[in-house]
Amino acid sequence: MKELILGGVRSGKSRLAERLAADSGLAVTYVATAQIGDDEEMARRIALHRERRPAHWGLIEADADLGATLACAAAPERCLLVDCLTLWLTHLLWDLDEAAGAAAQRAFLEVLPGLPGRLILVSNETGLGIVPLGELTRRFCDDIGHLHQAVAARCDRVIFTVAGLPQVLKGEPLQR
Repeated sequence: MKELILGGVRSGKSRLAERLAADSGLAVTYVATAQIGDDEEMARRIALHRERRPAHWGLIEADADLGATLACAAAPERCLLVDCLTLWLTHLLWDLDEAAGAAAQRAFLEVLPGLPGRLILVSNETGLGIVPLGELTRRFCDDIGHLHQAVAARCDRVIFTVAGLPQVLKGEPLQR
């Protein structure tokens, strides 16, 4: 089963993903895409995520080649929770040239359908506001929108989370 959970900042999407992973009955590996760098606020966000996760979950800190990371880690009896595609794409746009970033996205999309086990992908929905100022920000919004559409097409279930309330857009309803 492949799932995409979308939502805004502090919408409850990560908590929902963590609950679904915990309830899966599978061994869980958390695939983190955030990089702290010198950003103290991001370091606090990462610390909160770490504190919430069960200690027995595995952890992989992914780099630009998320597709290869998932291909190596996926297994029939494993749940991979990727949090989040938004930060992964940010790093692609910031750290790689346009061609290398596009290649990393294509490689990720190509590997998705064949991954065994359960995969839960989390990402921020950014396309609900105004068109932002600045070329890089507009490119990010365009790229994440295209990425979300491509990932959603490859997923069995797509959930949009607002104010902690999950709305299933595609696939089976959630068990309460």
